[in-house]
Amino acid sequence: MYLFNAISTEIQLAQKTFTTKHTKTKKLILGSIFACFAAIFQSAGGFFPGIGYLLSPLATAPILLYVMLSVPFGAMVFFQAIILLFILQPTELIVFPFTTGLLGLGIGLSFYLFKSRLSIIAAGAFSLTLGISTLLYILRFPILGPAFSNSFSLLTIGIIFIFSFLYSWLWVEIAVLIFKRLRGIY
Repeated sequence: MYLFNAISTEIQLAQKTFTTKHTKTKKLILGSIFACFAAIFQSAGGFFPGIGYLLSPLATAPILLYVMLSVPFGAMVFFQAIILLFILQPTELIVFPFTTGLLGLGIGLSFYLFKSRLSIIAAGAFSLTLGISTLLYILRFPILGPAFSNSFSLLTIGIIFIFSFLYSWLWVEIAVLIFKRLRGIY
């Protein structure tokens, strides 16, 4: 079955090549560029209402791709993006670490830990569900608007997990596609 297939070995090859081929300075500079893209995409909704909200989910991509290449440097990119959001768009600061950024971290880290597509997708879905639930039930931030209350509900958690699973699946397929397209660059 498609979901139980192992993810391509090209990603593991890219991870090994990235860690051995590039200097630490090059990794830091590239990571800073990725953090800038993540912060710009996340803050696009505040700068350009309407079209910017369509660009905001793309903040997952830079974090995801860099964590796929290197977990320590990917975590650095995640925290750099948080600091940049503090400067650029502080209103997005509470959303990014618990949603798009956390999803990128979760999926990227799961590429290191797991081999099958289903386990990578499930790990990403779990991280996004955990982040949204933290915003809803612990921080009482109405991330889902008035449609869902801040009182704990297993039905709400189930709906969030189903959405997170589908969304994570989309990002895993996008990441694999990008890695197949960029074979020789990394």
